[in-house]
Amino acid sequence: MLELSPSSFVLLSSFAKISCEPGWKWQKREKPLANYDIFYVWSGEGELFLNGKPYKLGKGSCFLFRPGDHTSATHNPQKPLVLTYIHFDVSEKVGHVPEPYREIEDTFDFEHMLAKYVRLFLVRTYAAEIEAQLILKQLIIHLLRYERKEPVERKASNQLTESIREVANYIQQHPGIVHRVDDLGKRAGLSSRYFSIKFKELIGMSVQTYMIRTRIERAQHLLMHAGMNVTEVADALGYRDIFFFSRQFKQYTGKSPSEIR
Repeated sequence: MLELSPSSFVLLSSFAKISCEPGWKWQKREKPLANYDIFYVWSGEGELFLNGKPYKLGKGSCFLFRPGDHTSATHNPQKPLVLTYIHFDVSEKVGHVPEPYREIEDTFDFEHMLAKYVRLFLVRTYAAEIEAQLILKQLIIHLLRYERKEPVERKASNQLTESIREVANYIQQHPGIVHRVDDLGKRAGLSSRYFSIKFKELIGMSVQTYMIRTRIERAQHLLMHAGMNVTEVADALGYRDIFFFSRQFKQYTGKSPSEIR
């Protein structure tokens, strides 16, 4: 993949950084993966099976799944997994592909790029698709570089916009929690009023709307890709009333949960 141009990376809509629910499971599907997937563990414990081979999951576990792979996974509910996954395709012939698994030791820069990729699409960032393709190419280079055991430079930033986007990312990681605006504001180091104003300005919607949308998007993913049924998904995301879940789901997607599954 080193020879691929950034423009040959085809971006897909399935990507996120997420804190898995205690009842989360990734069941093996009849159909194999249809595209590439960078799958990275930020924290937690679990086990993943890739084409029948078991792997222990912990901080720094990183996979590059390929089209045709069969996958399944579980985790320790007491130490739930926090994951980033990025699905993508390529439009050119692929040469050297990184190894399917490695444990990344120097995680700082790799995690920074993963987080930046996800944050690009939290708002209508100018040229987000182009930058995302560049980040994907960088991630692949890093994976190939780790095979050669070469060092990686470190970078960091700490600005107001980064704080707001980190909070938005935190909401995405924990979609099943009913977050209090006061608590989110404190997380960003801002008053709740100023936080709400800046959040809507930067993210393009109110905090409440963003929380609901994030929860529904997570529900869609669990229904389509995790093999969980409607009741399991509603319970995992904190809905006490499955009928309310179905109404809210249809309001945001135009379809009922059973239609999605």
